Amino acid sequence: MSEAPDTSTSAPNPRRWLALAFIGLAQLMIVLDITVVNIALPTAQQDLDISDGNRQWVVTAYTLAFGSLLLLGGRIADYTGRRRAFLIGLIGFAGASALGGAAPNFETLLAARAAQGIFAALLAPTALSLLTINFTQPKERAKAFGVFGAIAAGGGAIGLVLGGFLTEHLDWRWCLYVNVPIAILALFSWYVLPHDERARTGVRFDIPGVLLAVSGLVAIVYGCSEAEADGWDSTKVIALLVSGVTLLIIFALVQGRVSQPLLPLSIVLDRTRGSAYLAIGLAVVGMFAMFLFLTYYMQVVMSYSPVKTGLAFLPMTAAVLVSAGGISSRLIPKVAPRLLIVPGLLISGAGMAWLTQLEATSSYVALILPAELLVGFGMGLVMAPAMNYATHGVASSEAGVAAATANTAQQIGGSIGTALLNTIAATASTDYLARQIVKSPQIMKQSLVEGFTESFTWGAIILVAAATIVAAMMNTPRPKPGVQSETAPAAHLG
Repeated sequence: MSEAPDTSTSAPNPRRWLALAFIGLAQLMIVLDITVVNIALPTAQQDLDISDGNRQWVVTAYTLAFGSLLLLGGRIADYTGRRRAFLIGLIGFAGASALGGAAPNFETLLAARAAQGIFAALLAPTALSLLTINFTQPKERAKAFGVFGAIAAGGGAIGLVLGGFLTEHLDWRWCLYVNVPIAILALFSWYVLPHDERARTGVRFDIPGVLLAVSGLVAIVYGCSEAEADGWDSTKVIALLVSGVTLLIIFALVQGRVSQPLLPLSIVLDRTRGSAYLAIGLAVVGMFAMFLFLTYYMQVVMSYSPVKTGLAFLPMTAAVLVSAGGISSRLIPKVAPRLLIVPGLLISGAGMAWLTQLEATSSYVALILPAELLVGFGMGLVMAPAMNYATHGVASSEAGVAAATANTAQQIGGSIGTALLNTIAATASTDYLARQIVKSPQIMKQSLVEGFTESFTWGAIILVAAATIVAAMMNTPRPKPGVQSETAPAAHLG
């Protein structure tokens, strides 16, 4: 590929709006990849003979790698150059997607999903930083971030419908193959992105911190998944969970001692930012659980087609957009953040609690739709202010790290929450079947419902607990009149 003209100087990039289109494609690919695979998961599980206890790994392998390596990905992009890192991320993500689409077994699919997460961790912060350096004028930057935010918010909905269409009319594998042409098209950004500046000298990568964080998180998620087969009181599960927590404690101690930490402790120890990260991480537990279990409920119990399942989730996405864009965005400058976040968590918890009434014969309109609207509306009240206050009070030099930490909390919360609640669901289903003498198709469906309602119960408890903690911790007052709040990092609910 030929070199693009040098636009790394203070002059604006003359091709910045075309660059936005390519950056938006990369963001769309990252966002839709969770929901598009969720819709395909029941079919993929049957095709590859994946157990109920292991199905969550198809989701968590991606989110765990993505979340745990986001901070490192941002540093790598700063060191190697954003354009170069962007192209490497695109090529790697496309290659991992192709591998996943061709996966002959569960192990290969798992490796491909983890690889997708690794390259997404490089691609996501790079895309955000490229947006920042391409648009330097306040008005243009506001428009560009508006487009980027719309893609982030709407990408999940596109993934739901696209995943259903591809699974139903082609094959579930196309839910992964679809990333390849998107990435190839985005590669043409080489010609419109500004030249990379010379890499900074003296940059050190906190490799011990990365290894400790990843090992600790993997141990916790693996321990949660193994509890379905071995029980929570087994030596193996206890050892994994204790090891994971210990490694994360050591990680925190290391971060306080190294000169260039992966995660400066001052970022998360602030009450406002720490509460925001906690709200984000615990809120997505409910969102991820709802996507996963309702997908199975609709397709397996209600016999919905993949397309109908995707369409059935759209009211929740609409509720998120109305709540976040129409209500939260107007109230953020006027009220204290916990006056939005706490009610949002409680409303979402009410939606999860509503789903505990689920039966094998439940109606979509009477039971599922109201729950979707409650959870979606509550999530909009939570995520908009939480993302906004994720960078509250940080120096400009640490704004990128603070923003990446918010997205890390989202992915890690989803990973641990999915593993935990899937184990609870699988265990409850197994226990119900063990008490039945006849294993008829109706009994099998009811066993799934038993597991789902148990998980929804725990999901509601987690959301109410999160609301209680945030109410106690986040004592940030409402913004002063005339003072703009920080620009929130783009995020998605997928």
